[in-house]
Formats: sequence, structure tokens, C-alpha cells
Amino acid sequence: MCTVTWIPQPRGGFVLTSNRDEAPERSPQNLTRLQAAAQTLCFPRDEGAGGTWIAMSDAGRVVCVLNGAFEKHRHRPPYRRSRGLMVLDSFHFAKAEDFFAHYTFEGMEPFTLIMADGGCLWEARWDEQRLHLRTLDPAGRYLWSSVTLYDAHWRQRRQQWFRDWLATHPEPGPEAILHFHRHGGEPDPWNGLVMNRHDLVRTVSITQVVCAPPRLAMTYHDLLRRTVKHDALSLAPTLAPCPELSTDHS
Repeated sequence: MCTVTWIPQPRGGFVLTSNRDEAPERSPQNLTRLQAAAQTLCFPRDEGAGGTWIAMSDAGRVVCVLNGAFEKHRHRPPYRRSRGLMVLDSFHFAKAEDFFAHYTFEGMEPFTLIMADGGCLWEARWDEQRLHLRTLDPAGRYLWSSVTLYDAHWRQRRQQWFRDWLATHPEPGPEAILHFHRHGGEPDPWNGLVMNRHDLVRTVSITQVVCAPPRLAMTYHDLLRRTVKHDALSLAPTLAPCPELSTDHS
């Protein structure tokens, strides 16, 4: 759950792409479909906890989570709920702002959550004390790196790789974005976009969600088994304006 980019598309919609750095035995082989809260969900299911790090629904919501909030934290289990199951829980709230306002985050391990819903884009960071929530400009371009794996120096360096790549790819489409996630930056096995730390933690997959209304498409690139899985959902896009939200919730 470790490198994520958001890039809007010139004809509308967006591309959200996630490189998952994880223990290889937790990497799923297939995409899962699930009916929940009168929606159809599509996601790769974690082989360990049963949740996911990225999911989309035919209601138009896309959610992605990374480990850690602002800085690397101490792992202190047991936790009340896994972050991957929280991603699935979020689809039981009709409105994104209801999820952020009413979900019980206490007792959960720190995370950074990205949610796209109804033309709005949110970033939520839980630091074990409070939820730091902000709305982002959907027309912006963003890269997130997990703070549990990459320190401040490497997070800044990865941001520079992203800026340098965007300078030569002013309007990248899904294929160019995927190429960046596979080959961009520097070929560093410890801190690269595709990394491998002695096979204990490595980039096991790349999942890409392409929103091109009225359709959401997910492509799951399994780097361990060298397979690719696809799924797509039809949707009716919501064009309601983003609500005004406070920046912090206790």
C-alpha cells in the first residue's frame, strides 16, 4: 500500500494507480466482486486480513489506503479494525463526509486514505489521535508514498521523480502512467517505485483505476505471477459540489 498517484485526464475523469509493497504471501491472484450497501464493489482482496488497499464501486466511489500518517509509527497491535477492512466499511456510508464524520477510527493503526467520490477528492490521515482531513483539487496531480517504508528524504526524492516525469509527460494517459509506476524514478531496490527488500517486502502488484464516465475500469497487474486481471463497472457519475469540511476531526 505504498506508492499512489492521482492524475486527471484531459477529457474528464482520472487515473488512480497504486503500487503495493507488501509481503509476497499476502498478494491476491484475482479481483473480487462483492455486493454491499446496494452497490457492486470491485477490489483485490488481501490474502491476510481479508480487506483491500484499493476498491471501486458502481456508485462512483474509489478508495485507496496507504500505511502510516505523517511519520513512521511504532507498530502496537492488537488494533480494533484493519485498515483494509476499513476501506470496505467506507462503502456502507452513502456520503463520503458521513464516513469521515461518523466512522470509529479510534483503535486503528495510522493510515493515509485517498477517496474520490462525486467529483470530489479527499485525503484523510489518521495519526492515532485525530483525523486530519482535507479536500484536494481534483484537477491537481499528486503522488503519495507510505511513510512506514520511505523516510522524509526518500519521499521528497520520489516527489522529484514525479515532477520530472510530469515535465516531459504533460498529459499522460493510463499507459504512460503505468509505465512510470513500473520504470520511473531510479532503479533502487530499496526505495524505487518497484522495490524489493530481500523478498521480505517487495512491490507485488500495480493496480490502476481509470475513471472515464460512465465507466470505471480496474486493471490488476500481479508482478509475482506476471498476470493481468481486468474488471469494469458502469456508473452514473455524481456532479454535486464538494461539501465544506473542517480540516481536523477529533
